Amino acid sequence: MMSLNRYRLKHMAKNKHPGARNASRLLERPDRLIGLILIGNNFVNILASAIATVIAVRIWGDAGIAIATGGLTLVVLIFAEVTPKTLAAMYPEKVAFPASYILVVLLKVFYPLVFAVNLITNGIFRLLGIKTTGDDAHNLSTEELRTIVNEAGALIPDRNQSMLLGVLELNDVTVNDIMIPRNEVEGIDLDQDMEQILDQLAHTRHTRLPVYEGDINQICGVLHMRNLAQLIQQGKLTKAAITAVVHEPYFVPESTPLHTQLLNFQKHSRRIGIVVDEYGDVEGVVTLEDILEEIVGEMSHNEAQINQDIHPQDDGSFIIDGQAYIREINKSLNWDLSTEGPKTLNGLFLETLESLPEANVCMQLEHYRMETLQISDNTIKTVRVIALEREDED
Repeated sequence: MMSLNRYRLKHMAKNKHPGARNASRLLERPDRLIGLILIGNNFVNILASAIATVIAVRIWGDAGIAIATGGLTLVVLIFAEVTPKTLAAMYPEKVAFPASYILVVLLKVFYPLVFAVNLITNGIFRLLGIKTTGDDAHNLSTEELRTIVNEAGALIPDRNQSMLLGVLELNDVTVNDIMIPRNEVEGIDLDQDMEQILDQLAHTRHTRLPVYEGDINQICGVLHMRNLAQLIQQGKLTKAAITAVVHEPYFVPESTPLHTQLLNFQKHSRRIGIVVDEYGDVEGVVTLEDILEEIVGEMSHNEAQINQDIHPQDDGSFIIDGQAYIREINKSLNWDLSTEGPKTLNGLFLETLESLPEANVCMQLEHYRMETLQISDNTIKTVRVIALEREDED
């Protein structure tokens, strides 16, 4: 009874399995169930001991006490304890469900005795300051759920397993971890010439673009391309027309957990948010698609490509863009680079060196050897990284 998988039991009970429903009702009060089982168990063992002793004394005299004790201990241990309980622990459902019918009847018959025993034991617990009631011990934490999903094996397809783990990780990841940084944000600068704006609109791959004046901190709103279709067809596209059709910008704090932001996108019917820091400066952009990719994986059409920022080499190393997120590198290559602190490979390099190198350098961080390949505009553009064998760390 105690070896039953409680979650499988609940599922079977909901599906009206009679044995599961009986077992579930019995396990609602484990003190009564244990009391009933031990009353029966001890009664039978003591009765058997008394009968065996009387018989042995009549046959062998005083020596019969020792013979009965040794013989009965061996019999009870093998045939009444170890063998049946091991079998029941190995096949709990096959044993517990049929036994539950008998236990339900016995509980009703011996309820007064069980109640009295439980009353005394609970009283002893209270005297010792032990709580007999408390939170459900079978509630699972996020980490425990993650372990269950990881160990589900063939019961959950790999794709579904990855999605479940993605959902569980939403609470541990913030908007700052997945946003598009401001230096990579594609937007419409109204200070540019109209020809440049038209050329940008003609070649953009996005359906929503931030609109700003000179600097992205001076953001006017978010433009949806469908709002410009009619204006473009009529040849009436001007800066004033763009400003007139933009949506009010939706600002998102950089420390917002992804599960919260997903709900906020749903609540406000938004698909793109402008990420700001504690001072109100724009840090980047986050989209609904970015969050969904954390759950379902990359939505890129080129599934054969590991990651557009990661390029495997013939010697086993990888050339990685300096702006690549460490979390994405770890997920793509199954590495364990530290995600505490800097979010990008460039940031990790700069924090370790504590300065921007003037020339290409090589360093070893834990069991990863890194070499800068290109440095420009005060950032490390590309890095060659190779994972060393663990024993090479020494």
